[in-house]
Amino acid sequence: MPWAYYADLHKSFTGFFSEKNTYGKPGIFFSFIAVISVVLIFLDKVWAKRIHILFAALNLGYLIKTFILFTSCYNGYCPEKQFGIYLLIIGCLLMMIVALFPDIKLMDEKEQ
Repeated sequence: MPWAYYADLHKSFTGFFSEKNTYGKPGIFFSFIAVISVVLIFLDKVWAKRIHILFAALNLGYLIKTFILFTSCYNGYCPEKQFGIYLLIIGCLLMMIVALFPDIKLMDEKEQ
């Protein structure tokens, strides 16, 4: 899905395409973090939940950087934000919420 449309270039940029790779390929990083997060969500260990919070925070920070990079105006041109960038924001925020409120059962001292 396109993240931003650049009218001066007549092209839409995605997480995997930007003109002459100017903005890099942040989609690769987001995909990597998503795969790691899915694995950490299904592991029923406390350390996995803590590491998931770290990855979600890194993901959120990278989202802010990427949003500013892809949607900032330059040389009098302002790119048009498209639906993909909003889905990215929703996905990253959802990942952070899932990381902050894990569903984990802790054993009582009597059960050990």
